[in-house]
Amino acid sequence: MKPLTFLKLGGSLLTEKDKSATARHDVIRRAAAELAAARAADPGLRLLLGHGSGSFGHVPAKQNNTRAGVRSESDWAGFVEVWRQAAALNRLVMDALAEAGLRAIAFPPSAAGAARAGRLAAWNPEPLQAALQAGLLPVVYGDVVFDAEWGGTIASTEDVFVHLAAELKPAHILLAGDEEGVFAGYGGPDARLLPEFSAADMAAMGAGEAAGADVTGGMAGKVAAMFALLQGLPDCEVRIFSGLGPGNLARALAGEPLGTRLVV
Repeated sequence: MKPLTFLKLGGSLLTEKDKSATARHDVIRRAAAELAAARAADPGLRLLLGHGSGSFGHVPAKQNNTRAGVRSESDWAGFVEVWRQAAALNRLVMDALAEAGLRAIAFPPSAAGAARAGRLAAWNPEPLQAALQAGLLPVVYGDVVFDAEWGGTIASTEDVFVHLAAELKPAHILLAGDEEGVFAGYGGPDARLLPEFSAADMAAMGAGEAAGADVTGGMAGKVAAMFALLQGLPDCEVRIFSGLGPGNLARALAGEPLGTRLVV
């Protein structure tokens, strides 16, 4: 049995992050086609797919400060709106995967997970493992979750990956966004792509922030989450790369070293 790969399609890749609930339909369809091509080229490919919520979920989440907890009636109205918008983008992704011929099935964190004090604390992995065993493509995504202390909060795709990695032990984690990787001097005239990036590098210089509304930490939050994961799985290969280039998803899944590798 081949090792498992986690692949995230970032919200910055799938949506226009500065335009509320605006999908990049062409990118979604192309990504689905590339995943189907990768599966056809390697029928034994074992893959857990995740995607961000981009301008669908992040905009109402920021407006309602959902990440910080859900306590009042207006908070709960916002919680439901974030859930609705995240599910709307997930439906677009799932439809594109089906049109590409992939047998994909979604596992929404709002139904499968539970949090405590803002951290994803529980997830029954058995249905997801059964999907993998059956040769299906399980899909998770950034979503609201109920929280035992805060009422509710948000679980990013990286939060889900970190939690599930302890049980599923992926060999590879690929994070595809609209940036080529982690940059030194991000946003400046002398910015340069780093082929490798460590926790010590991050402490020294920071990882930069993603553009647009992002309540789950931008690039810095994503990188920090992956470094936490690598503490428990030091042999896991984690890469951040751009999914905008045609063929990049298939190339990354085939093992080509795109973007930036995170190292402990």
